Amino acid sequence: MKKSMLPIPTFDSMMLPTLQASQILGGSGTVDEIYGKVIELLSLPNEVLEIPHGDTSYSEVEYRLAWSRTYLKKYGLIDNSSSKRGVWSLNSTDIDLNKFDPKRVIKAVREANKAKPAEIAIATPLLPMEVEDVEAEEEILAWHQLLHKILINLTPAAFERLAQRLLRESGFIHVEVTGKSGDGGIDGIGIARVAGFLSFHVLFQCKRYQGAITPSQIRDFRGAMQGRTDKGLFITTGTFTREAVKEATRDGAPPIDLIDGEQLVKQLKELGLGVKIKMVESIEVDTEWFTKI
Repeated sequence: MKKSMLPIPTFDSMMLPTLQASQILGGSGTVDEIYGKVIELLSLPNEVLEIPHGDTSYSEVEYRLAWSRTYLKKYGLIDNSSSKRGVWSLNSTDIDLNKFDPKRVIKAVREANKAKPAEIAIATPLLPMEVEDVEAEEEILAWHQLLHKILINLTPAAFERLAQRLLRESGFIHVEVTGKSGDGGIDGIGIARVAGFLSFHVLFQCKRYQGAITPSQIRDFRGAMQGRTDKGLFITTGTFTREAVKEATRDGAPPIDLIDGEQLVKQLKELGLGVKIKMVESIEVDTEWFTKI
C-alpha cells in the first residue's frame, strides 16, 4: 500500500473528538460507533484511514484512537469497565469541552504512572515520541497481534477450513467449502438456523488480506451471489473501507455481513478456537482469622 502523504492525527488530538463523539452518541457508544463519529468530526479521508498499524489488523488511526480512550479512562472522563459488551461511556454529562486540555490529561496520567511503576505492563509497541510509560488498552494485547499474524500466514485452504469451523461453532447447521475457481469468489455455503426452526442459506467469501476491502470487491461478491441466495458473509483478516461498509448494507441490494480481522480474532477467542484462556488463582491470607483461634 502506498504511504499517505497526509498526516495521521496524533492520539492527543483525538481526545477531544472522542469526548465530542460520546456526547453526540448520547453519552455512550461502542468502539465502532465512537470511531465512526470521530473520523466524521475530523473529516479523515480513506487515504489516512487505510494506513495499517504494522502487521496487525488495526489501522493506525484505530490504534491511536485506542490510546486516546486509554488516557481519557485513566483521567476519569470515560469508562468501559462496567460494560460486558465493550461500551464506553462518559463518567459525567457535565464535562465542559470548551475548557478541555489534552496536555493536562497527558501530564496527569504520566505522573500517576510514574508513581506506580510496578503496576505498568506494556503489551504493545509504543507510538514514537507520543506514548510513554502507560499500559496498553485491553483491546490491543500481544496475543491479539500474534493470532492475527498466524491467520495471515495460513494457506488459503486452511483459512477456508477455519471459516468453516468458525461458522459451525457459531450455530450453522451445515457448512460446505467449495473454493471453486471461476466461482466469482464464493468460497463456501452455509445454512444458518435462527430460533431453532427458521433457516436461511448464506454464501461466504474468505480473504487473507492485510489491506482494506474495497466497494468493488463487495459488488463482485454480491454479483456472484445473484440468483443463489439473498444473504452473504465476507470474512477477512484485513479491514473494510467506509465505502465498502456502506456498499454491504446499501438499500435495495442483498445485504452482506462483514467480519474484519479484529472481529475475527475476538470471535476465535470467544469460541475458544486456537486460544487457551488460563485463569490465574489468587490467594489472600486472612490474618484476622488466626487471631480468633
